[in-house]
Amino acid sequence: MLQRVSRASVTVDGEVVGAIGAGLVALVAATHDDGPKDVETVARKIAELRILPEETSVAETGAAVLVVSQFTLYGDTKKGRRPSWVRAAPGEVAEPLVDAVADALRGRGIEVATGRFGAMMQVELVNDGPFTVLVDT
Repeated sequence: MLQRVSRASVTVDGEVVGAIGAGLVALVAATHDDGPKDVETVARKIAELRILPEETSVAETGAAVLVVSQFTLYGDTKKGRRPSWVRAAPGEVAEPLVDAVADALRGRGIEVATGRFGAMMQVELVNDGPFTVLVDT
């Protein structure tokens, strides 16, 4: 999920671990069958989608991206009152994929900040628009 922001930050245990000015927050989740092809597709979409002001992209403007792992995007609420997380990949599968998305963006010359995988994070952002899109491979 991508959110266009005027600023955003992630705090863990009272310490800011990642922050950006104007750009995108990428809430990244992985499922069991995601792999390198999905990483490249997601990184390309984050970099090239024309969703910044005046229909520009991160790659065109030099805007930053804050990548935050968020397994809860795969929460299934169809039954009962508690979400099921069975569609979310376990940490040992998901963490390298989330890291690979951040690395692929950096490989494109994009400034990337991150949260901390598996930590209780406080994510603060000012959604510019509001503007939020779902990117699914």
